[in-house]
Amino acid sequence: MDPEKRFGILTAVAAAFLFGAAAPLSKPLLAFLNDFQLAGLLYLGASLGVSLILIRQKTFQPPWRLSKHDGLKLLGAVFFGGILGPILLLAGLRLADAGSVSLWLNLEMVATLVIGYFFFEDHLSRKSWLASGGVLLASLLLAWEGGGAGFKAGGLIALACICWGIDNHLTALIDGITPAQSTFWKGLFAGSVNLLLGFFIGRYSANGLQTFAALGLGAVSYGLSILLYITSAQNLGATRSQLLFSSAPFFGLILSMILGESVTPTQGIALLLFALSIFFLFRETHTHPHLHKPLTHTHTHQHPDGHHDHPHQERTMGQFRHAHQHQHPEQQHAHPHWPDLHHRHEHD
Repeated sequence: MDPEKRFGILTAVAAAFLFGAAAPLSKPLLAFLNDFQLAGLLYLGASLGVSLILIRQKTFQPPWRLSKHDGLKLLGAVFFGGILGPILLLAGLRLADAGSVSLWLNLEMVATLVIGYFFFEDHLSRKSWLASGGVLLASLLLAWEGGGAGFKAGGLIALACICWGIDNHLTALIDGITPAQSTFWKGLFAGSVNLLLGFFIGRYSANGLQTFAALGLGAVSYGLSILLYITSAQNLGATRSQLLFSSAPFFGLILSMILGESVTPTQGIALLLFALSIFFLFRETHTHPHLHKPLTHTHTHQHPDGHHDHPHQERTMGQFRHAHQHQHPEQQHAHPHWPDLHHRHEHD
């Protein structure tokens, strides 16, 4: 398998694992914080966690230096993914048990697929649709089993998933800054807005330990998870990364089982459907002659991969994954590809 695809798969699964723990671990904190306060702390924690990476890399770049197109994408990602999405999720989590909410989060895959196909030129073959249908069927089975939590909670989670579906495609197309920078600015802006709103809405009753727990959970389950997801989406495309990321609820089930909850037969069937769907997805092949227009952008990459052959002052730098601004000359070739940053061309 292509190293870029392998790296994208690993980062998507790692992101899913970290995010899968978010709902069960956030539920107890809602007893001390309102929805806006907890959402703000989680995303500020995400920003703080990623800042350590940026300090080490010395790559702090203000968002106002972005191009107009990248700036608008980042603003949309902040609004939909950083402000609205977590508020809707926590509102649903307050009404339902954490297990049901975790299972409903598979709807994010459906939202990302539909939005990607109709609005972001995300080509899907028959195998991709078959895989997507399998994941959707697994999601419906899980949602049906957890339906006792109520339609209101499910509706709030569905709206959150739509917000994150929009966010997924916007962040996958931001190529003026690295994924770590994108995650940092999203967490800082969205977290600050929600925390300030939370102070206006209600009293802050969490102690230092609970505040630290919320920030720490945000750093891992949102900061590191978002960073890994964006990296994957840039290598695989948002829809395929989301299919892998939709394994997060299953990691939540595993965590629930470790904590003493039993796994039902329906959950076992859903897990099997998900595994078969991912198998079909990555047996997909897509090859045709395509043209790359001249392009200058920034993203993580490794040499050689057929698209990155620019020189470095340090001979060994290209052997490791790194990020910097670089140029692509016009190029026409044919090779197996997915809708990553370099392959957003139209199909007949």
